[in-house]
Amino acid sequence: MPLEAGLLEILACPACHAPLKERDAELICTAQDCGLAYPVRDGIPVLLVDEARRPA
Repeated sequence: MPLEAGLLEILACPACHAPLKERDAELICTAQDCGLAYPVRDGIPVLLVDEARRPA
């Protein structure tokens, strides 16, 4: 279930404050040196650094 466009515009990566983009069931940090992937569970973004997946 995609997030509302207005919500996605105001969300930022908690680690580096870069914008996020939605991909599958995750929000991906757009900063090249960060790139953390935050899960979206039941339509709710989980923006906790401890829950984020590191880039491959």
